[in-house]
Amino acid sequence: QAQLVESGGGLVQAGGSLRLSCAASGRTFSNYAMGWFRQAPGKEREFVVAITWSGERMYSADSVKGRFTISRINANNTVYLRISSLKPEDTAVYYCAAGLALTAKTDGYTYWGQGTQVTVSS
Repeated sequence: QAQLVESGGGLVQAGGSLRLSCAASGRTFSNYAMGWFRQAPGKEREFVVAITWSGERMYSADSVKGRFTISRINANNTVYLRISSLKPEDTAVYYCAAGLALTAKTDGYTYWGQGTQVTVSS
């Protein structure tokens, strides 16, 4: 059974950094685009950043450009999200997802993790 498991979330002070991980299992995801989304309390899930299966192309939301970096190691079936200069408005549950195309649309992703909480204190 295909599964994505996020880790690395926690409580961080504003201005700090975090690296989130997404470990895939149950099938190979090396030919899938991988994306990160986030959902803050009372808000809809929003796209953050995605990467192609090869790692050659990335696509970020304008709101996070320059602070969020996605990377992947296919041999380890793992995707990472590095977040720097954290802001209180980055507080959300962060989800990783796998899909067949690089897209910002949630319905473009087939597999989803359960999410990891990131809380940024001011």
